[in-house]
Amino acid sequence: QVQLVESGGGLVQVGDSLTLSCAPSERTFSSSAMGWFRQAPGKEREFVAAMNGSGGRIDYADSVKGRFIVTRDNAKNALILQMGSLKPEDTAVYYCAARRGSNGSQFNADYDYWGQGIQVTVSS
Repeated sequence: QVQLVESGGGLVQVGDSLTLSCAPSERTFSSSAMGWFRQAPGKEREFVAAMNGSGGRIDYADSVKGRFIVTRDNAKNALILQMGSLKPEDTAVYYCAARRGSNGSQFNADYDYWGQGIQVTVSS
């Protein structure tokens, strides 16, 4: 069974940076769209960022635009989320997702595979 494994979460201070990584268990997703979502306590899961299969298009939620950057490590077939200028409202469980298609999407339902989630806590 294909798995997405997130790593890099933790506890940081306001204004700090943190990098998350998502590594698929196989190279199935080498040309697939992948994305990051997050879910804060008591809230619905929300879109953070998505990259299309070619890497030529990246979309960001307005709340993270200018602070977060998504890249792809082609050697590891991993999706990287660099988070900067972190705020308390960025505190959430972050999920990596992948879809069979190559077009990125901001909608949960469009993704076929999900990681287990990783906690990011920003303390003030």
